[in-house]
Amino acid sequence: MKVRSLVTTTQETCSEAGAAVNPPTIIVIAAVVVQNPLAGKGKVDDLTELVELGRESSELLVQQALRALAAMGVQPDEVRGYGKGAIVGVDGDREHTAAVLHPRFGAPVRAAIGGGADIIPGTKKVGGPGAQITMPISNKDDRWVFDDMDSVDLAIADAPHADEMVIALVLSTGGRPNARVKKPT
Repeated sequence: MKVRSLVTTTQETCSEAGAAVNPPTIIVIAAVVVQNPLAGKGKVDDLTELVELGRESSELLVQQALRALAAMGVQPDEVRGYGKGAIVGVDGDREHTAAVLHPRFGAPVRAAIGGGADIIPGTKKVGGPGAQITMPISNKDDRWVFDDMDSVDLAIADAPHADEMVIALVLSTGGRPNARVKKPT
């Protein structure tokens, strides 16, 4: 994995709609900008190299995200929600992002946070430097927990270059701040 840069951001929401959020909701995004080994090669059927890149990037990103949460006093078992996303540069193929995000990305995340019975929702796109991606967040154990359904945006001003990918992981300690939409009974 050829890493050009790492970007980690945290957002702690303490108030929403004029009301305190207690405890505050914390969202961390960990992103890596990497060289796409298949950029410029056209349609390549064997994506094994990108599947391995997905595992490697996931291991790196979950550690970055957990370090950021630890700095805020949050333990791995306090993670309630997660999401992921990838942007491939214009010399790549959207299928490259699927190969990175789906086959092997989830296991390192689940191992590091001590579980996660449900899928890690994700989004994929092709874009250039500064492209924005909206990544869904859902409950790590039950995608039908309405309060945990949310999203977060990521854009990196200088990435991805045409031959790169931005790969990102989102971890959350709670759902939408002051969530109050309930499932029908």
